[in-house]
Amino acid sequence: MNTSLRLADDFEVNRMGYGAMQLAGPNAFGPPKDRAEAVRVLRTAVESGVTHIDTSDYYGPFITNEIIREALHPYDPSLRIVTKVGFRRGPSGSWEPSLHDLRGQVEANLTHLGLDTLDAVNLRVDGGGSVATAYGEMVSLQEEGLVRHLGLSNVTAAQVAEAREIGPIIFVQNLYNLALRGDDALVDSLAADGIGFVPFFPLGGWSPVQSAALDAVAASVGATAKQVALAWLLQRSPNILLIPGTSSVAHLRENLAAAEVILPAEALERLNV
Repeated sequence: MNTSLRLADDFEVNRMGYGAMQLAGPNAFGPPKDRAEAVRVLRTAVESGVTHIDTSDYYGPFITNEIIREALHPYDPSLRIVTKVGFRRGPSGSWEPSLHDLRGQVEANLTHLGLDTLDAVNLRVDGGGSVATAYGEMVSLQEEGLVRHLGLSNVTAAQVAEAREIGPIIFVQNLYNLALRGDDALVDSLAADGIGFVPFFPLGGWSPVQSAALDAVAASVGATAKQVALAWLLQRSPNILLIPGTSSVAHLRENLAAAEVILPAEALERLNV
């Protein structure tokens, strides 16, 4: 299994990354219960070989990016920090689409992360409408040098195609896991074009039948069910990058160890029901 993926001359990451959403408080809102542990998780991730951290200024809001800066700045040259725009948080923590003032959102991410240029930014979309105006604005910010690479999140295949008519993308970040495979065709088409796919919610949503299969396969390969689910994603397609999140160092190490789990053909057959 390939352990890294190059999506551009200046964008190569290990396929097992880290999602920083859980470093904020419950529902990614407010401060963490243990900020020192959050810092330790990030430092352990990088020390363990993680080169891809997924985040956003609307986690907290602002708090997660500020913790990343506290823990890791100045950043290792190999580290790629990927953020998102297109949402904002309401006063009580609600998630609200916000495709207005994308420049302001990008600039806020730059400020809180302590960067002059963002490695990559995903435009998160809510609903099935046109992305032309918003993605066009993101391309303009890229041309100004505020962003090196662009991606899309929570989008349909049609929206991906529309955005690619306006400018390049290096990956798509959508809901996808062993139980929820609605993007099977999109994963494969992006792989054919050398574009990455980053599944969010990589764990959970399994049916009782799938849970039983996971447990059986996990026992046969000496891993946990969650490690098997992550390993399945890594073996599903070479363009998949993983960003499982956690606020625990112990859970982080368990997730990272999934990259060493190799599922034999009979295990894959049992899981691909």
